[in-house]
Amino acid sequence: MQLSIDLTGRNVLVAGAPDAARQAVRRYEAAGAVVHRVGSPEEARLVHVPERLFLVAAVEDGQNGWGAFLDRCRNAGIPVAAEPAAGPAGHVTLVGGGPGTGDLLTVAAVKALRDADVVFYDRLAPYQELPLLTSAELVDVGKKPGHHKVSQSDIEKLMVESALAGNNVVRLKGGDPYVFGRGGEEVAACVAAGVKVHVISGVTSAISVPAAAGIPVTHREVSHMFTVVSGHAPLTEKEHHHLAGLGGTIVVLMGIGTLHQLAAGLRRAGMRPDMPMAVVERGYRPGQRTTIANLGTITSAAAGCSNPAVLVIGEVVRVAEANRQHAGAAADLDMLAASLLGS
Repeated sequence: MQLSIDLTGRNVLVAGAPDAARQAVRRYEAAGAVVHRVGSPEEARLVHVPERLFLVAAVEDGQNGWGAFLDRCRNAGIPVAAEPAAGPAGHVTLVGGGPGTGDLLTVAAVKALRDADVVFYDRLAPYQELPLLTSAELVDVGKKPGHHKVSQSDIEKLMVESALAGNNVVRLKGGDPYVFGRGGEEVAACVAAGVKVHVISGVTSAISVPAAAGIPVTHREVSHMFTVVSGHAPLTEKEHHHLAGLGGTIVVLMGIGTLHQLAAGLRRAGMRPDMPMAVVERGYRPGQRTTIANLGTITSAAAGCSNPAVLVIGEVVRVAEANRQHAGAAADLDMLAASLLGS
């Protein structure tokens, strides 16, 4: 995590073994400090503590014998701050960043970002907040439909090469790495190269984005199951018939480009045209918008919609509408009561 204090031009001494202290050094340098280093208690015994030091950052590196040096610093009137040791180097962590807001990052995700040396991030991850969460090198490998800034194979190559160079690498992805995130391919690339890899699950947009619009993907006596589908490519007729026969709720991720084929295919497969349907754009982001129609009218109703978007098909959409109308009616009653009391 970045430091919130401005240390521009201040002298800071970081005490700790080089590998354990590497992230503390980077954090203080990012805060503008002039960083000095002491790597071991033996070296520290030879160091004269200058009065011009603003702060000593003591890294918890597991070495015994730092106490005498830190006491000398305190006795000289220099504050001592405890710093956690850097995480182990030379491995990759795939992190699910959720639907794009830092508020939905898990505790494990925040810790992984804090400990990172390099972060390769996607455009659907909460990348705007990364400077507040990490002092790591940030590399944009984001992909848009029809335009890949960096190809998938190149992303995997960059991750592996960086880890083999001794970095603690985080691959930050939108949603969950294993839900249409190609996380399995990236894990396989690391395993093939002999690089240690770990996966931190994220909040998938398949559930969270409908929830942001007030739509539950399951609801008692309405829907007891839901199916998640990728909308990147048109489905086959067999898949349309399978979906139409399943029942429950259908959630389609990034489905604007194939919305016309999906709606038409489900109608051909026997799904009734008045089945409620919603398009939730930019969930949890500025400009979030929900368009509600039905299977027969959604193509025209959503003509101005764009990705990132989640499509929801099923009776649960009516549940959201009923709740919204109830909330609106309650708000109207509150306003009426307030006006009567005021008069």
